[in-house]
Amino acid sequence: MVDIATRVYNHKWKIDPIVRSLIDTDFYKLLMCQSVFRNKRDTRVTFSLINRSKSIRLADLIDEGELREQLDHVRTLSLTRGESTWLRGNTFYGKRQMFRPDFMEWFENLSLPPYHLDKVDGQYELTFEGTWPEVMLWEIPALSILMELRSRAVLGPMGKFELQVLYARAMTQLWGKIEQLRPLEHLKIADFGTRRRHSYLWQDWCVQAMTEGLGDSFAGTSNCHIAMKRDMEAVGTNAHELPMIYAALAEDDTALRQSPYDVLADWHEEHEGNLRIILPDTYGTKGFLAGAPDWLAGWTGIRIDSGDPATGAETAIKWWTERGEDPTQKLVIFSDGLDTDKIIELHSQFAGRVRTSFGWGTLLTNDFRGLTEHNALAPFSIVCKAVEANGRPTVKLSDNPNKAMGPADEVARYKRVFGVGEQVAQEVVV
Repeated sequence: MVDIATRVYNHKWKIDPIVRSLIDTDFYKLLMCQSVFRNKRDTRVTFSLINRSKSIRLADLIDEGELREQLDHVRTLSLTRGESTWLRGNTFYGKRQMFRPDFMEWFENLSLPPYHLDKVDGQYELTFEGTWPEVMLWEIPALSILMELRSRAVLGPMGKFELQVLYARAMTQLWGKIEQLRPLEHLKIADFGTRRRHSYLWQDWCVQAMTEGLGDSFAGTSNCHIAMKRDMEAVGTNAHELPMIYAALAEDDTALRQSPYDVLADWHEEHEGNLRIILPDTYGTKGFLAGAPDWLAGWTGIRIDSGDPATGAETAIKWWTERGEDPTQKLVIFSDGLDTDKIIELHSQFAGRVRTSFGWGTLLTNDFRGLTEHNALAPFSIVCKAVEANGRPTVKLSDNPNKAMGPADEVARYKRVFGVGEQVAQEVVV
């Protein structure tokens, strides 16, 4: 097992690059990329970094030269022969050759496009522009780099023994969480923590700890590189990016209202079983379900990623019941701001009513709260989102207005089109 503290103390990034592979990314990114490659490959998009935690002044913490070196390194990466073989020949969600030959040929020849980096008022403005399939693959590496460079900035002045104690405490803290979860019957939980992890080595350690501590209850990791290395399931389905860009491409209000269902119609053509998971909250769950075509009720389940999770699950149960579906055969994936107390509460609340699964993110792979002076390693909320498609702004409403994004006039238009009324603001838990 890697001695993380010693590696950090002796660290040279050319030995330990933050992103070491193009598949050091979330599995859903590759699934979505193939769908985009098939359906919207010529769409021009802009992705932009958004730091929701303004008190964390990243440009004051992270050296610009180091950031550029890491970003430039990612642009040198291409798929290795072993990675291509794994993607082409492995079984994902019970299906062989999940990734089509034409997509794989494109991916094997891909180098990520250029980036644009500026400093503004203590923050980095980092943007990526180009065709959608290329640009979308910047999101996870960009976030991983910024999160780990922040970690390195805090860890840099620490001595060897101080680092040993820090990581011992973090390991003990995580193992305590695993012991809390171990008694839960029929628990299914996966690592969703790539984008805001403390570091690659720490995420890999967390995955190994979950594997040993939870056994069959641990369903796998969203990180393709770690899944390949550890011979485990790569997990994930789709994200808000798809409906946001489809909506931005809509020519009028009627097409806008239909666009979230167009996304899933395209997805329906490609995937079956546990990959048919609805993500309904981009423009409000209530309105999405009210207007959903009947065929969507036959999908396997729903992922709840904003708003009150119990309310979201109850809404889904009611919707399935009204459409003659048996909720006990449906899957609800909770994935927003989870930690052990909330996982235990939701697991108990919905036991026997639906099948539940949990995508555990930042507070699995980056929970160093209370372990450093001034809480300097506490996780914070940072995203990299599509902000423009073919020259039009994107919008996200969410079930939590604190997660909304987009120009004010377009947000108002989307609220009108999708019938979004009053919403309850909730703290964004990373």
